[in-house]
This record gives sequence, C-alpha cells and structure tokens, in this order.
Amino acid sequence: MEKIINEELEKKEILNRYKKLLTTSRRRLEKGDKELIRKAFELAVEAHKDMRRKTGEPYIYHPIAVAQICAEEIGLGTTSIICGLLHDTVEDTEITLADIEGMFGERVAKIIDGLTKISGVFDQTSSLQAENFRKMLLTLSDDIRVILIKLADRLHNMRTLDSMAREKQIKIASETLYLYAPLAHRLGLNAIKTELEDLGLKFTHTEAYEEIIEKLEESEPERKKFIQKFIEPIKDILKEQGFKCKIYGRPKSVYSIYHKIKNKGVPFEEIYDLFAIRIITDSLPENEKSDCWRIYSIITDFYHPSPERLRDWISTPKANGYESLHTTVMGPEGKWVEVQIRTDRMDEIAEKGYAAHWKYKDTASEKESQLEEWISKIREMLESAEENALDFIDDFKLNLFAEEIFVFTPDGEMRTIPSGATALDFAFEIHTKIGEHCIGAKVNHKLVPLSYKLKGGDQVELLTSKKQTPTEDWLGFVITAKAKAKIKHVLKNERKAVADKGREDLEKKFYKQKLEFTVQNIQEFTNFLSLKSTQETFYRAAKDVIGIAEIKDFIKYKLQPEKYITKKLEKQNTVEEMVTQARGKSDMLVIGDDMQQLDYKLSPCCTPIPGDDVFGFVTVGKGIDIHRVNCPNAAKLLANYAYRVVRTKWNSDKLLTFLASVKITGTDAMGIVNNITKVISTQHNVNMRSISFDTDDGIFEGTIMVYVHSTEHLTQLSNNLKKVPGVINVQRIDGENKK
Repeated sequence: MEKIINEELEKKEILNRYKKLLTTSRRRLEKGDKELIRKAFELAVEAHKDMRRKTGEPYIYHPIAVAQICAEEIGLGTTSIICGLLHDTVEDTEITLADIEGMFGERVAKIIDGLTKISGVFDQTSSLQAENFRKMLLTLSDDIRVILIKLADRLHNMRTLDSMAREKQIKIASETLYLYAPLAHRLGLNAIKTELEDLGLKFTHTEAYEEIIEKLEESEPERKKFIQKFIEPIKDILKEQGFKCKIYGRPKSVYSIYHKIKNKGVPFEEIYDLFAIRIITDSLPENEKSDCWRIYSIITDFYHPSPERLRDWISTPKANGYESLHTTVMGPEGKWVEVQIRTDRMDEIAEKGYAAHWKYKDTASEKESQLEEWISKIREMLESAEENALDFIDDFKLNLFAEEIFVFTPDGEMRTIPSGATALDFAFEIHTKIGEHCIGAKVNHKLVPLSYKLKGGDQVELLTSKKQTPTEDWLGFVITAKAKAKIKHVLKNERKAVADKGREDLEKKFYKQKLEFTVQNIQEFTNFLSLKSTQETFYRAAKDVIGIAEIKDFIKYKLQPEKYITKKLEKQNTVEEMVTQARGKSDMLVIGDDMQQLDYKLSPCCTPIPGDDVFGFVTVGKGIDIHRVNCPNAAKLLANYAYRVVRTKWNSDKLLTFLASVKITGTDAMGIVNNITKVISTQHNVNMRSISFDTDDGIFEGTIMVYVHSTEHLTQLSNNLKKVPGVINVQRIDGENKK
C-alpha cells in the first residue's frame, strides 16, 4: 500500500527544522549571516523539491540535518552551515559550481567542490571511493571545513542507515569504520568518532552489538550504585577544597567493549573497565594544570592508584589536541576504576575537537599550529603521492589511528611520532634529505639500525652518508605515510631513469628486427605483452626481461593477429564481466548451489561457515572469495571496492561441512585433553582435523580445527566444551588469528 503524503505537514516540518537550525547557530551569527543562510536554505529546498530519501521523507531533511550537526555538534559557523545545506546540490541537481560561486562566493564553491564526488568511468584496477577520498583530502589541505562537513554528512547517513538495503549498509558501515571514524579521531571529534564506530559495528556485526547493548542495560542499575559509592566520599572533600566539579560515570563505547572482548578473548562480565569516572572542574586558564594535579592528589589519598596506568596528557597533549589526566585506582569492592580529570575547556575540546579551539583564542594558537602541522603533512603526502589512490589511502590511514610517543633530538627538542615508528621514520620526519641519506642512528648514545623501533622518551641522533639512497626493502619497515611517500617517490624516479635507458635499448632491438620504433608500435607491443604502461615495457627491456624473442613473437602476431586474438579472448575476463556473471539473474550468489558456474572459494582469512553473514568479492583472475562481514579484511575491501561485492547467501538445502577453528583456554586439570576430545567425538556429525595444546604453569591453551555444518552447529559444540571441568573460555578464531 502506497504511503499517503501530506505536503502541508511536510512543509511545516521543514520550516520547524530550519528554525531549530537558526536557533542553534544564533550565537555565532554576524550581520548579514541570517540572510545568507536563508538564501542557501531556499535554494536547497527548491533544488531538492522532487527528491525523497530511502525512508520516504523529503530529501531536504538530510541537508538540514547535516547543517544542524555542523552547528550544534561540531560548533561550526555560517560558511559551514551554508555548505551543509548545499553539499549535495552540485552532485544531485541542475545547480552548478559556477551558480554557487555567483551566489555565495569562491570559498563556499571550493568547499562544495571538495564535497562533490567524482563521476565517470573507472578501470578495474582503480577504486572510485579511494579517488573521491583523495579529492576530498586535496581540498582539506586548503580548508579543514571540507572534512568536518563530510563527517557531519556521514554521521547523518549512519544515523538513518536502517532504511538502506543490507549490502548498502555493509558497504557504508565498513567505509565508516575504515576511514571516517579514524578521521574524526584524528581531528579530536571524540563524540562523533564514538558514535560512528558504534553505528559501524551495529551494521557490520549486529549480533555482537545488540548483545553488548543488552548487557550494558542489564548491568546499568548495578553500575550506577557502584559509581555513587565511589563518588560519595570524594565529592565533599573536593567541595571543601573549593573545587566546582561535575563528577559522573561514563560507560565505555560499545565498539571499544567489543574490541576488548575480541582481542583479549574475555567475556563481557570480565571486563573491569566498562566505564570511566570523569571529573570536570571549572578552572581559570592559569590554574588548569595545578587544579587537575590537586584533584589527582585528593583521589589517590582515597583510592590506591596503579602506577603503570597514569597518563598525563595535560603536560603533553595528544596530537589531536586531547588534554586530560587519566589514572586507574582500586575502588570499592576490589574493582579497578579509570578516573579522567580535566577542566571544562579540556572537556569541550575532547568532545568537539579543533572546532572548539576557536572559542578559546588564547590557547588556540598552539593547537592550531599542531593542526596546521598535520595538514601540511597531508599536503606533502599529496604532492608526492602515489598515482594509485588505494596505496595512498592505506599510507594515509596508517597515521590516523596510531597512538603517539614523544622522542627527543640531541638538543633536547621534543618531537611527536606514531607509536611503532622506526629510526628511519624519524629521519624522514626531521627532513626528507636526512631520511634519504640515513644509514643508522644512535638511540640513547647506542648505535642502532634503521629498522629500530623507537620508544617513548628515546633521544635520537641520526647518522647520514651522501652515498646512501633509499632501497625497496625500506618500505618494509617504515610506518609513517611521509616516509613511505618519499621513499616511493625516489624509487619511482630511479625506475624512470632505468626505463629511459631501456627505451634506447629497445629502439636498437626494434631496428635490428626491421621494425619501426613508432608510438603506435610501442603501444601495440605493450598491449601484446599485457603490460600496464610503456614505461613498464622500457623498464623490463633495460633489465633484459624483454628481448629479441618477444619482439619476434610480436612480429608474428602483427602478421597473423587472429591466432593470438583468440588465445587472448579465451584468457581475459574483465572484473565488470565477472561481477555481472556472479550477480546473475537473481542478483545473488548462492554458496553450495550446483547451478552456479562460478569459481568461488571460502577465504582463509576468516574461514566462513553457513550461518555467518557473508559477501562475495570478485578478484581479478581468481574467481570469487567469500568473506565474513566481520572479517579482519572486510572493512578495507568494502570501503574501497564496493562495486566488486556480490550479495551472497548459503544454500540451506545442502548439508556440507566447513572447517572452523576454536581456541580453548583453562586450567591444566588431569585428563582435560581426553575430556575435550571425548566431547568432540560424541558430538553429532563433527569431525576433527587437528588439535594442538600448550601448557604453561598450570594454564593450558589449545587450538582445535573441526568440520561443522553451520554457526549453530559450532555454537552447540562450544557450549558443550564450556561444560568440561577446567575449561574457562571457548572462542571461535579467524583464519588470521590461528597462532
């Protein structure tokens, strides 16, 4: 039954939402701003008037919501509100960038250009998503608001993702977890980062998400009681000492709880830090640091702190501007509790990131210079970036989520580098030329190799030699995007020099075979060899991989092309053809269906079994890989190559067996291995492929590989194994985690 649309009610609702937007942004409006926002709103309403969202609502709800997030949740001003309202007009309507520039000026047009996706054809080796992301970053290095508005756009899309088709949900959620949540983190937008991660998990791993939400709700009354008990004694003392404080307990995000359960292999009930106590004090700028330390002193008089768990991000803030003092103390009932101490200003910056700095002009300069430094790093990366946008995204992403450490130069100057960075990364951080000629380093006066991983507090002296130049293996141990981009740039130039020599060699060989060295002949020769560029042909000629034999074959091909063409046609199948073939008439690949004339395999990185939420991924020349939606590699594939993804389901009529891995931990009781194998052998239709156990000081850890029919079958087996005396934990593991 078609939904009846009440246009009058919708018009009213649009106006209400617009009024709410104006009310939110009123504080920041200057003379003439209200008129500009009104103009943008009217233009957007007119442009999107015949469009609707998947929910059935008028499309204009989305641009208003994006502008609202910009104003309310990020704290941006008029320009961003206008861009939020107009961000989809150039992409989806008749309005052009020239129209926008004429009405709102060059700055607004430039931001909207950065937010407009690239349209057009792409070949099978490229990724349209990655190209769009790179385009957005190019504008980011010019104006940070591009990314902030894009994050607002993405947040609203995630909040309304329920109405989308399942495969769209998986693609958008994976892209969010892969790129947008790390970006929000890097810009210090903690509230948005957390919500993006939680929503990303909701759509990529629904069961786990719902289970954690349910358990958080169940344990809430108990948590509240505990928090009250913890806060009570310190509240009065802080008041007595003249502090104006807000104290409350905050549950950890669903996403971070999920990762603790997955990475540490512990059940929800055993995670001690499900929440953190936050103490926010109202301080004068000059007393901020001393007030936080005084509060720390009062807390630790009451509760014993864990010395390893003190984090001082007040003396040295994180690179994204985050300032806070964290400590973990032994609270009531023998439970460890994380306590975060910060001021009002620090709290607003922690939640809203760099946008909030503009409110605090005195402290803004230092923070903005950090932001500037980060943007200039991106600019530098873009200048010497890969042609391949995917490699660029990988390198860029490396530096988004990395924890940071501080190291010192020989003069005592402090530098921030990502955790896990090597001496060579640090060399490129100081200067490109130092990186290129670096031969080693002295760390704390001791000689170390280029691949040495630096630790927080290290003092590093770099050693260089004019004779040193980058080599291919350097890419194996550097982790910063800057170092990777610079090394690739040098190697590319070297490759080009080799190719120039190869061109001369090839020309001589062509003439020896009485073949003209024309542009057309070179291109045809390159196509004949199935190489991606003429430069690659020249490079291989210089390395003697291509010689007289290949040229003779090419001459035969020119004389009788039909012989070679039939061979080539048999061999090649484009990605587009494979995707179309895989999708078939029903747009669905069915695993275990005899009718499927397709070559597919279950991916070893996540070993899917029936019952798992899966998707098919078309790989060039290798058929289709079946991955679990929550596979370690899924986010990257879905974020960058959504067009190669095929909807996939299991054939429920066939009883097939699939290999799954289970990890068991427990106390090393007498005969435990025997009891475990007995459970498996008596379990209906389960065959064991391998079993390995390790014991260490009374604790055992084992990995069992079994053949099962479905996730239900595996859950049944796991539940029976948990009943064996001495077994503490039973957990399914991905292909990549079989250690």
